[in-house]
Amino acid sequence: MKALYRQLQFELERFKVQKKSLETLFIGGGTPSTVAPELYAPIFDLLKPYMQKDAEITTEANPNSATQTWLKGMKDLGVNRVSFGVQSFDAAKLKALNRAHTPQQAKDAVLHAKELGFEHLSLDLIYNYQGDTEALLLNDIEEAFKLPIDHLSAYELTIEDGTKFSSTPEVRQEDENLAFFVAQEIKKRGFPQYEISNFGSYQSRHNKGYWELKNYIGAGAGAVGFLEEKRFYPITCIESYIKNPLNMRKELLTADELLTEKIFLGLRSNTGLDKSILTQEMRQKAEILSKENKLKCDHTRYYNENFFLSDELALYILG
Repeated sequence: MKALYRQLQFELERFKVQKKSLETLFIGGGTPSTVAPELYAPIFDLLKPYMQKDAEITTEANPNSATQTWLKGMKDLGVNRVSFGVQSFDAAKLKALNRAHTPQQAKDAVLHAKELGFEHLSLDLIYNYQGDTEALLLNDIEEAFKLPIDHLSAYELTIEDGTKFSSTPEVRQEDENLAFFVAQEIKKRGFPQYEISNFGSYQSRHNKGYWELKNYIGAGAGAVGFLEEKRFYPITCIESYIKNPLNMRKELLTADELLTEKIFLGLRSNTGLDKSILTQEMRQKAEILSKENKLKCDHTRYYNENFFLSDELALYILG
């Protein structure tokens, strides 16, 4: 936490952050709920003068470690949004996913957060795990909607190198129909889809910042920061990070790489594509897609209404 404080001090200067200018703060990556609120206090003290009055301040939390005491401590620090890593309300699937909580613990954690008065609550579900069926996922969605949430993330299982599942890649199943099914069932219940994996009556400002390619500080081992055309990658090894939190890799993005990112991100979310950034050739291709009802458009932007086709559409525009 001291290393994190030191890196944040450095980043506030590097990003030339003005007082009252930070729009959002997101505490995630790993398990924030295993760290006591008092250890976060110095970081909140450091950032407070830079936060906008109505800033969205989110913490991720695991249901088994997000105790009432922890939640209250985080709320007292100023957190106003909690995103719970629920993954499923099916006990057997939770066990197979190596999650430490039960379906009941997940429900209790969300209800406790509501009782404490958190303004916005979200939870994550995972689909396309081996053995997932429409019936199982429908039950997950129905259980989620019984809870006082205003946002839901539905992620397709991905196998990352070095994780427990990298030695058993067969636990991921390929079923495109389940992706459409999950999205339809969530939208049916009144949560619009504003990005490929995110739905809600409330749209997370922090999430949308990434899709709009806004500048963001990435603090902590394995985080990523973005400033204009540069990316910063703090070291991933915790011990090395603690020794020197300012040791990071830099990547300079070319104008073409930035344009490619804007196209992919814009089509994977309701941010859309600014027509003015496209070359004439790209505009012509976007117009073809528009005529074929693959894209919607207004005077200044193109919008994609089927996020699951976003990568194909982007590749076609990029040619």
